[in-house]
Amino acid sequence: MGKKSLETKIVTAGRSAKWTQSLVNPPVSRASTIVFESVKEMKQATANRKNQALFYGRRGTNTHFAFQDAMVELEGGVGCAVYPCGTAAITSAILSFVKAGDHILMVDGVYEPTRDFCDKILDKMGVETTYYDPMIGEGIRDLIKPNTTVLFLESPCSITMEVQDVPTLSRIAHEYDLVVMLDNTWASPINFQPFDHGVDISIQAATKYIVGHSDVMLGTAVANERCWAQLQENSYLLGQCTSADDIYLAMRGLRTLGVRLKQHEQNSLKVAQWLAEREEVDHVRHPAFESCEGHEFFKRDFKGCNGLFSVVLNRGNSEALTALLDGMEHFSMGYSWGGFESLILANENINSLRTVAKKDFAGPLLRLHIGLESADDLIADLERGFERLNAVLNK
Repeated sequence: MGKKSLETKIVTAGRSAKWTQSLVNPPVSRASTIVFESVKEMKQATANRKNQALFYGRRGTNTHFAFQDAMVELEGGVGCAVYPCGTAAITSAILSFVKAGDHILMVDGVYEPTRDFCDKILDKMGVETTYYDPMIGEGIRDLIKPNTTVLFLESPCSITMEVQDVPTLSRIAHEYDLVVMLDNTWASPINFQPFDHGVDISIQAATKYIVGHSDVMLGTAVANERCWAQLQENSYLLGQCTSADDIYLAMRGLRTLGVRLKQHEQNSLKVAQWLAEREEVDHVRHPAFESCEGHEFFKRDFKGCNGLFSVVLNRGNSEALTALLDGMEHFSMGYSWGGFESLILANENINSLRTVAKKDFAGPLLRLHIGLESADDLIADLERGFERLNAVLNK
């Protein structure tokens, strides 16, 4: 068989005949109890329980196995664990590789619930967390302790969008036998290949671009040979499992991921370029722009971008931001992204979410997710929003 292109993989991954049963899509197989016809059959299933074989509903059904195969083919690695949300994927992956007395290194631009987990849960368990600047590069070596076990990356970072030098950080971490975990949600399975850059475990909030329709909570963690057995068993012991119906919707979303991301990228670049010329905007924090920290790593390592980026305004206050946000027609406010719809949020104090990589921004920050609407309609919506912002600021 010839080598498959990415576009073909998106369509064919996870569609082995053993899962599809001659259907185009793997059917929804719901199960809690798996029944056996003989003692011999039950013993064989028990012996094979860690593989893709029917044993107990929490281990998965053919629907799950098909999706796991697809994620492994698209991201790399050797196995995929699934979780009820992205945060569960993050916390379970970390818990699978730490114990009391350990120390982990966590990027300072990390997703806020990940930070809360470190500060409120790991701390009570006796696991120490050190936050590091996303752009630390070779300097990460100075933060590694004898009891450090995990280096956690998120690239680009949440909200402020710094792109990390993943190959350098991974290389140094492996010199000290650390497990390298990456929240790869922004890139999705197709715009950054984590295992080509030294990552051991790639984590996705599949809620976002994989599902793509803002109607399913789901998380994934794909691991390499070194980490798969431990991640798989510990996630199972933590009770993690997902609905076959949610997995089916994720698999359906996966089939259009490539074409959706291309449109998200096209729309976001057009909107971001327009924003960069606005007098209200201090700078654009989009990995494809030179004004974004780590842009050089984006150009070197990524295959493309998506619809999520931020802009920093020159000025603004709560009243003006409220006027901007409350009157939007095509942008809604919501604490997620990755769906077909456009979203907008404002942040007036990003430093409340940072420990060592604090920012000295000119004004407040707007985070935008550019959906699949007409980019011209979105630009017109933002232009009217700036008129409302300026009316308050200039009164």
